Amino acid sequence: MRYNFDVPEKEEQQPRAPSPATPKEEVQWIPLQNHPIFTTATATATAASTGHPSAHRTARNLMAWDGASRLYFWDSVKKCIHRISIRLGEPDPTSVLADSPSKVLQADVQLNFVVDRISINRNGSALLLAGSDGLCIMYLYGRTSTTDNTIICRSVSIGSQIYFNSNNVIRALQVSWHPSSDTHLGILSSDSVFRIFDLSSDVGLPEQEYYLQPVDPGKSRNAASICPVDFSFGADHLWDRFSVFILFSDGSIYILCPVVPFGSVYKWESILEIYNDAHTFGLKSANSTAVSNSNLAISWLEATFPELAHQATEGGNLSMLKAHPYALFDASLSLQGPLRKVCNGGEEEFLAVRVAECEGRAVSFLYNLVSKDSILVTAWSGGQLQIDALADEIQPVWIAGSPPRVRVDSLDRILGLAMICESIPCELSVVKLDQPPDQTFWLGHPPPLLRLAIIDLALPRNMESGSLISLFVDPLIPERIYSLHDGGIDSIVLHFLPFTSEATGKNETMRTPSVHPVLSTCQAESSSSSPICGFVALSDSFGYSWIVAVTSSQECIVLEMKSLNLLIPVHVDIEKDISLEEPKQIDTPNVISKELLSGPKVVFIPQTSPNLRSVAADSIEGRSTLHQYFKLFHENYVEYAHKVYFELKHHGPHLKRIIDDQLARLGEAQQKLLKVEEKQPTLEERIHHANQMHSFLEERLQSLRNLPGAHKKPLSRAEREFKSELDRFRGVELDALRSSIETLNARSRRYVQSSKGCTSNQQRHISGRKNFVEDAQISQLKSAIAKLSLVNSENAKRVKVVESALKSQERTELLVEHIRLRCRATHWASGANPTRILAEF
Repeated sequence: MRYNFDVPEKEEQQPRAPSPATPKEEVQWIPLQNHPIFTTATATATAASTGHPSAHRTARNLMAWDGASRLYFWDSVKKCIHRISIRLGEPDPTSVLADSPSKVLQADVQLNFVVDRISINRNGSALLLAGSDGLCIMYLYGRTSTTDNTIICRSVSIGSQIYFNSNNVIRALQVSWHPSSDTHLGILSSDSVFRIFDLSSDVGLPEQEYYLQPVDPGKSRNAASICPVDFSFGADHLWDRFSVFILFSDGSIYILCPVVPFGSVYKWESILEIYNDAHTFGLKSANSTAVSNSNLAISWLEATFPELAHQATEGGNLSMLKAHPYALFDASLSLQGPLRKVCNGGEEEFLAVRVAECEGRAVSFLYNLVSKDSILVTAWSGGQLQIDALADEIQPVWIAGSPPRVRVDSLDRILGLAMICESIPCELSVVKLDQPPDQTFWLGHPPPLLRLAIIDLALPRNMESGSLISLFVDPLIPERIYSLHDGGIDSIVLHFLPFTSEATGKNETMRTPSVHPVLSTCQAESSSSSPICGFVALSDSFGYSWIVAVTSSQECIVLEMKSLNLLIPVHVDIEKDISLEEPKQIDTPNVISKELLSGPKVVFIPQTSPNLRSVAADSIEGRSTLHQYFKLFHENYVEYAHKVYFELKHHGPHLKRIIDDQLARLGEAQQKLLKVEEKQPTLEERIHHANQMHSFLEERLQSLRNLPGAHKKPLSRAEREFKSELDRFRGVELDALRSSIETLNARSRRYVQSSKGCTSNQQRHISGRKNFVEDAQISQLKSAIAKLSLVNSENAKRVKVVESALKSQERTELLVEHIRLRCRATHWASGANPTRILAEF
């Protein structure tokens, strides 16, 4: 046993209810894939429980890992959580052991929705249960039930009045824990609002709300540009730690910075680094815009982290800083974007937001920090992955003159805030890699993207709405990314990191990432949902890595992922000549050694005197000569005879085994020849039938070519463009327009109701000196409602235009088909003039 990650159960440290005196069930350690909860006996029930009717397909992941020694799996049949303690790399590095039986965690309230995803927070104390009809937080340390020995955990619902009200159609598109807090959740919803909830204060009201408005009302070219899809928090790198990356359906990426949960904790060195950076590159800049932006950033840092200014001037030994609630009074965050590709040559390449390189719509997004590079991965419904790197650092940007809405208590302490985040309408400036830093820092420009690769996963095209792709980062090697999709699991390894290579002094050429299929589930292509319902990547401190996948048939798969020499690309020597010679035959092993087959060694008789024949045999000289001859004969011929005897005796059984094996193989070959002779008539008959079918298909193809419709005039360029536009509207824009109209109507109704209900409360709590703030908020709310109504009316017109175009196209197709059938059935058979018939119609 190498090591044991299993820790004592925390529930045993808490007071428990008295249980009946029953013997404790002994814990057994078995391979994780053989655990009793992963059985095929409940496959049918599981499939039935997970197959809920929904208009929106979502990726499912019912497994989570706390980063140490516990796995959590949601049982869709029993509606409970299985907590499994694991031992990594025991008894050999390729295996993972799990305890049996596992702990069962049950919510203290009944869940009235189907759980699609689960995720655990940073310290492993709470578990998120997310579905299309509900969000719930389960606290993992509860009381033990005396009836079935399960652990009853306290569970609370999140944002029930906003997302899952009967009068609302607002859906939670993505939910994620904040990486710097144990109690904050980020939720992106279909009404284009990003909200942050604090579980330690109020789970019904959001702590922060950001209303996303990427384009001006009435100026959007397509509905997909205003429909968000996914988001991701930044990692521990400069201003990335305060950033939120938001992906829209058309593939555009926007950034919100800075966004900080109230009470979150950060390292002192990290905050001091960006604080000094703002002083060095912002305040000392010759550009007035850079000075203004850096002043706002410095004031925000000093107000959010009050200890920063005091410790920076006097020095201190603080290791962590806690974020205080703060918001600029007269400015809101800018929605930076859309992010564009960096320019390599002319300006035309840069000004293009996105070339049509990927098919379908954007479905998921991943932010990954690898050393000094911020990697952005966008997954498309057509099965492509778009991998980019930020070519510049993120800077915070505010829009002056747009005050946020702040919710305070009786002591004027900030409890929550809300703001409208708009993109800055400005001329696009060309950013190049060789520009000096003083021309790009603190000017308010969004960072450009450096395109690393576009990967086509070659997924099966059997879904009308496209493929669902989920992205995960390997916990051991950040350069490795896992993609989970309908066809299985793939591994993508990045071999080129531009800024990391530059910082380490390596002059590397750009290399494309390598893609390796890890798990294939092609046999389940006909399934309406992804055949994999659970996935997690594991790693230990010894450098070993595993992936665990659970299929929809309740089968667990554990695979060890190789990490040695993974980042070293395979070198193929193209200049080396490839030998086309036939491979040499392998010599069969020798039964008798070559030394014996060559015979005894030739012995030369020693020279003797000429008068040897006259010497008597019984004399001294004769006896000596005979003794010498006998010695030479014995050393060569007698010993050789003994060796031959030993070899023949020793290799007798071996020869017998070889002969028996050859006879057995001969018998098998004869049996195969007999089977081939038996099947030969059948094969000849099938070949003859195939030839006949081929001839029949050729005749049918020739007759089809002679039909009038085969020589129809191809579509013109304008018709092809119109058809592609209709296909795009049918696949992406129509759904996006309907979703946006529904969410905008829901937002309008909710805001009208909330404004009517909160008028009396605001008049009681707000003093006379704050009347001007109330008037400004009311006017701001009216303007927001007017904007929403304008967007709503425009989208309704777009939907009517698209629906009328689709109906006219369907009528045209039906009319043409009817004409062809009538012509073929009546007139053309009798030799009538086709031109006259078409004129009649």
